Amino acid sequence: MGKNIVVGQSGGPTAVINSSVAGVYAQAKKLGIDKVYGMIHGIEGFLDDRICDLDDYLASPEGIEMLKRTPSAFLGSCRFKMPKIEGNEEIYDKIFEVMEKHDIDYLFYCGGNDSMDTVKMLSDYAAAHGKKQRFVGVPKTVDNDLPITDHCPGYGSAAKYIATSLKEVIRDNSSFGVKKPTVCIVEIMGRNAGWLTAAAALAKSGDCEGPDAIYLPERVFDIDKFVNKIEELSKTKSSIVIAVSEGVKISDGRYVCEIGREVAVDAFGHKQMSGTAAKLADIVAERTGLKTRAIEFSTLQRSATHIASLTDINEAFQVGAAAVKAADEGKTAMMITLDRNGDDPYQCGTSAHDIHDIANVERKVPDEWITEDGCGLTDEFEAYARPLIMGELTPLFANGVPVHLVRK
Repeated sequence: MGKNIVVGQSGGPTAVINSSVAGVYAQAKKLGIDKVYGMIHGIEGFLDDRICDLDDYLASPEGIEMLKRTPSAFLGSCRFKMPKIEGNEEIYDKIFEVMEKHDIDYLFYCGGNDSMDTVKMLSDYAAAHGKKQRFVGVPKTVDNDLPITDHCPGYGSAAKYIATSLKEVIRDNSSFGVKKPTVCIVEIMGRNAGWLTAAAALAKSGDCEGPDAIYLPERVFDIDKFVNKIEELSKTKSSIVIAVSEGVKISDGRYVCEIGREVAVDAFGHKQMSGTAAKLADIVAERTGLKTRAIEFSTLQRSATHIASLTDINEAFQVGAAAVKAADEGKTAMMITLDRNGDDPYQCGTSAHDIHDIANVERKVPDEWITEDGCGLTDEFEAYARPLIMGELTPLFANGVPVHLVRK
């Protein structure tokens, strides 16, 4: 391999994105790389030559194990949109200047759809200008919406948190058994793809009936039918728990959370999702008179490393290591994919796929995995998702709370 490499993190953090950094580091050192640098706050920080030497944190096995148990983005993330190459060459020239200044031959970027677009554009610029540097994407997103790969690191742990928390909410909501039902509406992340909300189905087990209904953004949301379903459930149940995606839309194309108010837009033009459950709880209370409450899992579902899936942790490490191997083999403009090889027992390998087939493509929950009434998931979805939430990695505790590795 080349002398030095750099790894960055971008977009919303996950419970296991740091495991991918650990995988990149460990494999690079195994191949004899001198310096493994980390971008401070992704490509945005890299443009300002903000990097750190990961030897300062990960030179010992204890450092790597601690990083696996640390939530959020250890290196710092960003939501920086790379501009089109044409007319903005100076920005791309700056990135290559920083790479050349530190003798960096390979760049690895951990992220989702927008991050893979960054890998694509850097690769395209290098190819067009005869640059030797190589670029490989490391998949990361709790939304599980990257194409080609069977699933995305980060999803399994978020799904485990959602299933676990919903079981607890269901138990809590059913505590009183009063004649007048209590309706609890739980809002789960997911703008256009409902993978996270679908994970609510995993709460169902021998000791839990699961949520009474699950609504994904893949289907048009009908408020009248939603209220009618709750009224029907209230005739036989004292506890009603509904899981709903933050991104559900009504027939005119508006998000439910947009009804009656304006929503902010981020750097990528994405509307900021929040308030769907609260809006629906107000509607249900007004139309039915039932007691309602809204719960928004928000960032908890992507930061809960204390209940991360061991399968997810291991696969996040695996794709980081595989990215380094791919670059060492001469590959560039690629993203590492997870390839399921079996379900009994569950097995998953990796391969490298052309980034141009992945960047800016969003994969949604297959329609055949959503029940006919649009309010639940099929057994096929559970067979797909259940293996991804298996196993645990016990946190390291001090003074009664988990210990994390923190960048200085």
